[in-house]
Amino acid sequence: MQELLAAAVAAVGGAERSGQVAMAEAVQRAIGAGEHIAVQAGTGTGKSLAYLVPAVRHAMTTGKAVVVATATIALQRQLIDRDLPRLAAALRPLLGREPTFAILKGRRNYLCLHREGGGVAEDPQDVLFEAAELGPPSVLGQHVARLHEWAARTGTGDRDELVPGVPEAAWRQVSVSSQECIGARCPFVSRCFAERARERAAEAQIVVTNHALLAIDATSAIDVLPDHDVVIVDEAHDLADRVTSAMTGELSGPAAEAAARRCARLADAGQRGSPLLAAADGLRQAAAGLAADLEVSPPGRMDVLPGTLAAALAAVGEAAAACAEAAAECAGGLEQDPQRLAACQIALTSLGDLRRTTARVIETCGHDIAERQEVVWLDRPPAEDARRPPALRVAPLEVGPVLRQRLFGPRTVVLTSATLALGGSFAPLAAQWGLPPAGSADGHLAWNGIDVGSPFDHPRSAILYVARHLPPPGRDRLPGQYLTELEELIDAAGGRTLGLFSSMRAARQAAAELRERICYPLLCQGDDGTAQLVRRFAADEQTCLFGTLSLWQGVDVPGSSLQLVVIDRIPFPRPDDPLASARQRAVAARGGNGFMTVAAAHAALLLAQGAGRLLRTMTDRGVVAVLDPRLATARYGQFLRASLPPFWTTTDPALVRAALRRLRAAGARA
Repeated sequence: MQELLAAAVAAVGGAERSGQVAMAEAVQRAIGAGEHIAVQAGTGTGKSLAYLVPAVRHAMTTGKAVVVATATIALQRQLIDRDLPRLAAALRPLLGREPTFAILKGRRNYLCLHREGGGVAEDPQDVLFEAAELGPPSVLGQHVARLHEWAARTGTGDRDELVPGVPEAAWRQVSVSSQECIGARCPFVSRCFAERARERAAEAQIVVTNHALLAIDATSAIDVLPDHDVVIVDEAHDLADRVTSAMTGELSGPAAEAAARRCARLADAGQRGSPLLAAADGLRQAAAGLAADLEVSPPGRMDVLPGTLAAALAAVGEAAAACAEAAAECAGGLEQDPQRLAACQIALTSLGDLRRTTARVIETCGHDIAERQEVVWLDRPPAEDARRPPALRVAPLEVGPVLRQRLFGPRTVVLTSATLALGGSFAPLAAQWGLPPAGSADGHLAWNGIDVGSPFDHPRSAILYVARHLPPPGRDRLPGQYLTELEELIDAAGGRTLGLFSSMRAARQAAAELRERICYPLLCQGDDGTAQLVRRFAADEQTCLFGTLSLWQGVDVPGSSLQLVVIDRIPFPRPDDPLASARQRAVAARGGNGFMTVAAAHAALLLAQGAGRLLRTMTDRGVVAVLDPRLATARYGQFLRASLPPFWTTTDPALVRAALRRLRAAGARA
């Protein structure tokens, strides 16, 4: 293993690191023993090579594929475009042949030539519903026109190849889900981008995919990934959330109405008395009733369905079942008509989603709270997003049972991230994954957790500053003292600040007020695409960037452009967050501490991810400033601080400002 790893490290121009060697050896032992392992490896460890080398060795020795799942596009591209090609070339002399690799995503991520070529005619009302967030229809048309131009030249059909990207509503006009695909009867099957990707993956020894497809594979009865016996989950701190998203159902009046229109279009013109048209009309009426009830229902978690809403849901479910029965009869004679067959498949998929989601909502609300496995809530968009309709959502309280059965049961799993040990322990995330306590007697799910450390000297490279003298944060607006503190820190740093806020409202307030008080350029999330904002921030050392959740993870700006990370408050879930509050209640009902298990674990994970934006290379220096004094004063503060890297810590604002000024001066001299 060490010889293979040394060759791989040399191929990418790196240097051997003790943590990388320890991780590679631990992953190899776990794969050999068939035991799961969680590896915390700090930024700069080189964890990609540390798991790829034993993965390649296993695949080439046994002939069985290894699946590597990541959460971000950036890491997928790094693996496919940089790490794996170099690794394959470096290991070929030692292994006797070159290992093979491929990337695979869900069908929705690939351009569908049949749909793009007009195989399914879109109704204008459906397009407007799906594109409600885009504004005027002309904007959608511009995006779709660009997609048609790209379709003529792409070799992969992979959505991530399109830069800059397009909104989801535009992409849906040229893609289909696996349920909507007509398979072998499609006239474009021999050129299908998704099928080509599946064929390449079936022949590869290392298959790179995303958490979303891994979640679908783990939660559905259909195997969507090639046969494999080892899974490596990178960025594993995101796994439970990704699986939750894959298992969340959504139901709205416009969605039900769109399904009704799709059914009506399947009937031939003039078939006014056909069973399908009658069923579609019934679904349209049920959809209107549902939309009316959702408009007057209060937002938030629903423990009990109001009588009228329960009746409206039942009506939608029954009407969708009637439509599905009539549509299935129509589908029987469409084998020679791919265009209408595709339209039928899309309609049946919409109806299936309606039936499953209404059934889940009704069943969940019909059980006693203590017996529920899922949570239901009404999501009402804010006033500024009035084009989006209110929607019912239903999601599992826990995803651990599904992961335990479908992911950990059949194969060996390696989980890795820079952030896995919360409060100094792997137990919080292991519980979310459905793993038993470490060292338990359950040999079928035996696992181990190791922390291979970080190459960074955290106490010498960075300061954790907690503004203990500030008041606790308010619920709505940032207190004036917070803005003053932030202004003084930015002035001391000379810009170079990434501001991570718990809400967009707070980020926008801080940006609006500080633009009038500081002399440095200040960007705020929403001013432009996030990727463009990060590039502008990295290119100008004096620029500041403020934003919310998507900036807490994945932002990689090494060097002197980022020397100050400011976090406005501990990122607990909102008290009215329906899923988090339901999970806390469920833990408390079992005798556990719901706050620590759910809210504190969530906050610890985000804090660690946010703080991880600061040090990206061995020469980086700077400050992580948390304005929320509860990190120093509250009882749970110790748990949260134990989740962070071992920075040198202070509560002295003068000391921190002086340190930032010294860093600024050192940069000027350099």
